[in-house]
Amino acid sequence: MNLRSYLGVFRQLIKVRMKNLIICSTCNLEDKMVTDFESGEIVCTRCGTVFPGQVLDARRELVENSISRLSGVGPKSSLAMHDMNLSTMIGKSKRDSSGQVINSNNQAKMTRLRTWDMRTQFRDSSFRNFRIAFSLLNNLKYKLALPDSVIERTAYTYRKIEHKGLVRGRSIPSVLTACLYLTCRESAIPRTIDEIQEASNVKRKQIAREYREIVKTLDLNVPPVNYFQCLEKISNSLQFDGKITRDAITLMQNISDLGISAGKDPMGLAAAVLYILSQTEGKTMKQADIANAAGITDVTLRARTKEVKNKLAHQRPKSSVIL
Repeated sequence: MNLRSYLGVFRQLIKVRMKNLIICSTCNLEDKMVTDFESGEIVCTRCGTVFPGQVLDARRELVENSISRLSGVGPKSSLAMHDMNLSTMIGKSKRDSSGQVINSNNQAKMTRLRTWDMRTQFRDSSFRNFRIAFSLLNNLKYKLALPDSVIERTAYTYRKIEHKGLVRGRSIPSVLTACLYLTCRESAIPRTIDEIQEASNVKRKQIAREYREIVKTLDLNVPPVNYFQCLEKISNSLQFDGKITRDAITLMQNISDLGISAGKDPMGLAAAVLYILSQTEGKTMKQADIANAAGITDVTLRARTKEVKNKLAHQRPKSSVIL
C-alpha cells in the first residue's frame, strides 16, 4: 500500500471518529454537522443548532518560497495591530540560519541592529498611537466577549479617525471606546455605554461626547438600538423561561407600534416589560435583580413600569397578554 492509500484510510478514520464525537443534540444526526473556521463554531446544517464549544483553526497559511517549497507563515494580517502584522523583527537567537553559533563581535552588531530596528518601527507618532489604542482594544475584546469582526471594524474606524486628525488633543482610550460603541451599534451587538465604561474605566460622558463627534465627522447614519436584543440579553441573564420571553417580544412590538418606546432607554424599557410579564405569570422576581441585569436603577425600573402600564391601559394590546 502506497502513501496515498495510507492517507485515504487515515482521513476516513478521522471522519468516522469525528462523526461519533459530534452529534446534533436537536435532530440526533451525525452527518449534518459542519465546521465554520471563520467563526470557530460547529453548526448543524439541518436545524441550525450550534455545538456547545468552539473549534480551534489549526490550519497554517502556506506560501511558495524561492526554492519551490510550501512553508508556513505567521498569523494573518489584522487592522487591530499597529503594523497590521506585516513588519518583521530581528530575532534574539545566538545561532545563524545554518545552526552555527555567532561569534561575540557579530552578536554585538546584531544587538545594536535590533535596537535600531525597534526604534525605527515607532518613529512615527501614529504608530505609537496605534500601539496604545489597539492594546486597549485587545483587552476590551476579552472583557466584553466581542467577536473578531467587531474588533476589525473598530480598528478600521479608529484608523479613519486618526487619519482625519480627530484623535489629536483627545484621550486615546475615550476615542477608542467611542469607536467600539459605534461599531456595536452598527453591528447590532447589545453592548451599552455603561458596560463599555465599566470595562475600559473611561467616563460615560467622555465616551458619549467622542461618539457624537465621530458620527458628525464621518457623517454616519447609525441604526437605532434593537429593543428585542435587549430583551433577550436580560432574559438570558436571569434565565426566564421561553414563554415569558416570547410574550415579552410580542408586548415590546405592541409598545413600539404605539410609539411608547420613543426616547426611552432600551435597557430600561426592556427590563420594565420583563418585570410586567413576570408579575403576570406569577413568577417571583425582585426589582433589584432585574435592574442589576439591565444596568439601571430600581427607580428607573419602577418609573418605566408605571409608565408602560398607564399607556397600555388606554390602548387595547394586540397580544394575548393581560396586564
